[in-house]
Amino acid sequence: MMRAAWLVACLALSPIAGAVDSGQRFDDPADQSRYEGLIRDLRCLVCRSESIADSNAPLAADLRREVESLMRAGKDDQEIYAFMTDRYGDFVLLQPPVAPRTWLLWAAPVLFLVGGLAAVGVVVRRRASAARADPATLDEEPDRS
Repeated sequence: MMRAAWLVACLALSPIAGAVDSGQRFDDPADQSRYEGLIRDLRCLVCRSESIADSNAPLAADLRREVESLMRAGKDDQEIYAFMTDRYGDFVLLQPPVAPRTWLLWAAPVLFLVGGLAAVGVVVRRRASAARADPATLDEEPDRS
């Protein structure tokens, strides 16, 4: 009976074993804070919408270890970001830089908004001109054959 209870306890706690390694890596609180900031700014390439700080993916754990080793090697933040973007591209940054190659990425939300407003404007103008030409057309049901 005791072995069964032990087995159930081990199975119940096993997901915790795979949790994100958020333990203390640096003795200096400033270094620890810097490390946490860096891993929050880098995207998990597997999860896509999470930082490597929040991801359980093995690649994210590798990237966290890489950031730690670069920090221990004396690299500053810009050198670490440069290393990561040279290796994985700008996509690894949660906030990609505004550059000619990323203008479409930054402009896409505005372009979609403008396109949507233009479509609404066209529909409204067509309905208004149809109503002026023949007000009875608005009361009719469209054919759905």
